[in-house]
Amino acid sequence: MAGVIRDPFGRSLDYVRISVTDRCNFRCRYCMPAEGVAWIPHERIMTYEDILFLCEVLTGLGVRRVRFTGGEPFVRKGFVPFLAEVRNRFPHLAMAVTTNGSFLEAWADRLPALGLDSVNVSLDTLDPSKFTAMTAMGGIDQVLRGIDAVLAAGSVPVKLNTVVVRSVNAAEIEDLVLFAGRKGVLLRFIEFMPLDGQVWSREEYVPAEEIRGRLPAPDAWLPDEAPTQGPNGPARYYVHERTGQRVGIISAVSDHFCGRCNRLRVTATGEIRSCLFRDDSVPIMEALRMRDASALQALILAAAAAKPREGGTGLPKETDSPGYRHMSRIGG
Repeated sequence: MAGVIRDPFGRSLDYVRISVTDRCNFRCRYCMPAEGVAWIPHERIMTYEDILFLCEVLTGLGVRRVRFTGGEPFVRKGFVPFLAEVRNRFPHLAMAVTTNGSFLEAWADRLPALGLDSVNVSLDTLDPSKFTAMTAMGGIDQVLRGIDAVLAAGSVPVKLNTVVVRSVNAAEIEDLVLFAGRKGVLLRFIEFMPLDGQVWSREEYVPAEEIRGRLPAPDAWLPDEAPTQGPNGPARYYVHERTGQRVGIISAVSDHFCGRCNRLRVTATGEIRSCLFRDDSVPIMEALRMRDASALQALILAAAAAKPREGGTGLPKETDSPGYRHMSRIGG
């Protein structure tokens, strides 16, 4: 079965995002309702052994890159030793982590040995009071210390992800760019996506064109025409003509990237979702628990075959409801 997974439209699906938990120590307003959500019982979550078996089958099908997400992946006990085991078993697999950054300070010295492709940190504001309001319970100081600790440890690239919400951080875009420039890290702005009708609103949405116009000295940012290293991603990059700083903008709503999507998502409960904006999924937990490689291969290929040409990522009509897809459960 070695080879690259392809969907019906010829896209190579060589990148899989795997959620290791639905749990998180933050309650970010674009991820879940303010009151939070009921956590999924632990026995319904994939074990680390399940995920290792999944990685074995995925790599046999040609998957070259995985990203471990949550919830917040570092809240799960044994996460860093698990990453070490993934690296040991799959030395050529590109591996990345998405985190809210609150646990990075404690683990920074262990990360270089893991051979991570990147650590992506969600950072939506530099204002301490706004940060607490945005996350409901998080403190920005621990996140900033975590970023600095990873940078000091060396060898692990840090990327910052900022979801732009008009009333929260649209006015901070310039400050965030300058912060990323001082730290020497890549910053990517993400349009607020209409996934969850309980948290999204049209008034809070800021389109990519406006985000670009809010960059410091916006005319100095030119499209980055340099060939990218590694797999294609959803961001369009711009480089400052004088400083060379790069910034990415992910226009998932105003100008979707479906045509170059190369990913599948696996939820913490063992369901494959072929598209973030679709509710259908393929359950794989039984095949995982039975360690049935043939059945699991067939289910992965079935999920790929169900991938739509486009996921309906545009701005909803005034009369449409964006649904109730909690990112904490899908895998952020």
